[in-house]
Amino acid sequence: MTTKILIVRSSSLGDLVHMLPAVSDIARHVPQAQIDWVVEESFAEIPSWHPAIHEVITVAHRRWRKSWWSRQSRKERAILRETLRSRHYDIVLDMQALMKSIWVVRQTRGTRHGLDRKSAREPLASLFYDVKHTVKFWQPAIIRQRELAASVFGYQYEGTPDFGLQAFTDGQAIEPYAVIMPSASRADKLWPSEDWQAVFDRLQERELSLKLLAGNEAEAARGRALIAGRQNAEVLPRMSLTDIAHVLARARIMVGLDSGLTHLSAGLGRPTIGIYKASTPVRTPLQGPAYTASLGERGNAPSAQTVLSAIDQALEYSRAAPSTVQPADDPG
Repeated sequence: MTTKILIVRSSSLGDLVHMLPAVSDIARHVPQAQIDWVVEESFAEIPSWHPAIHEVITVAHRRWRKSWWSRQSRKERAILRETLRSRHYDIVLDMQALMKSIWVVRQTRGTRHGLDRKSAREPLASLFYDVKHTVKFWQPAIIRQRELAASVFGYQYEGTPDFGLQAFTDGQAIEPYAVIMPSASRADKLWPSEDWQAVFDRLQERELSLKLLAGNEAEAARGRALIAGRQNAEVLPRMSLTDIAHVLARARIMVGLDSGLTHLSAGLGRPTIGIYKASTPVRTPLQGPAYTASLGERGNAPSAQTVLSAIDQALEYSRAAPSTVQPADDPG
């Protein structure tokens, strides 16, 4: 018998990447699971990458907030309510535990599961669940998600995280370039330009070209300034998340600030180095099947030398690894 499951986890990019191993666990342990996923429209590509996802249902909280009472916003919310209320799920699993996710959960029909008040980021959210689960708060996000899913469905998860991204990685040839994510939406996350120059020097000494990611024109301008005068270095044009994932999957190494794309690189199994300056890696360390290094701490950025040492280790790992990414075990 099919078990119909609705996952509510709308954002952000890194958090959605952290969700993917829990989806793989559910697919492995729940016979005939049919999994739908509610996600913010700008991140709808991410659930669609996972082979266990049956349908992606989009919300637009970020856009709606700008004109909540406009005719178009009200119409779109009414369509979403009708879509959710027309279906019955065996399990509605809120993996976010925020009041904005509760707005979605309340539109659903099915047994609603979520975190208890001591485990939730917003404790008030726990009042709206039929079944509440305890998951220790101060542990890596991927572990929290896997533990919550295991508690809901009554299994013990095991093994390293499987992100379900084999469509990008199976048989993929690795190319001689490094992907760099030097920009962020907040100035306090930025790393000094002279430290980036040391990183670029080391990567180019290892005969790697540089591909910088940028999400908007301001970030692109920063990237162009960082690589001014360098050969074999470029700022990539703005691309879809799927196109970025393909670029990351072929990279020899990725070095980036703590961002969703850096976590995606780790999930894709590429050697990845994350630079933490305004956030802590305690709850969101890089995790993946290849070499990862989560360097720094809130208020204490890593030195250039620390990052260079990690680059050397990552490239040694990459050199010793196969030139193509091998298929992972089938989660089903």
